[in-house]
Amino acid sequence: MKTILVDAVDAFVINVNGTYKVFKAMYDLLESFPNRKILLTSANDEGFKKYDLDKVPYVVFTLKHDPEKTNPQYYEILLRHLNLGRNDVIYFEHNPDAVKSAEKVGITSYYYDSEKADLRMLKKFLSDNL
Repeated sequence: MKTILVDAVDAFVINVNGTYKVFKAMYDLLESFPNRKILLTSANDEGFKKYDLDKVPYVVFTLKHDPEKTNPQYYEILLRHLNLGRNDVIYFEHNPDAVKSAEKVGITSYYYDSEKADLRMLKKFLSDNL
């Protein structure tokens, strides 16, 4: 069963009146799939606290900006660390450059436009690729 790699900040965790909260509708969507979910971020310790990533319901993976998610090496390290192949995961992300980096490593990825927050299209991507 594939693992769903989830963009943490500005996708799963969103700014609500100056504080970061889990986007409940996205959480509900993700919970409709039995697959393991892992949140991806580049946040360092300060960012981890700022975005309340210690309060999310899923495992969080970070390399603390070394390298950034816009660098394909981030995903190579992630896959090695989790002992997964590129075909074992799918990924959605709000940063188009990070999407391109993941795709360069061979990870099936989806650009999630956080401004539109189109969960219907996200659900289609997940359903079509799991």
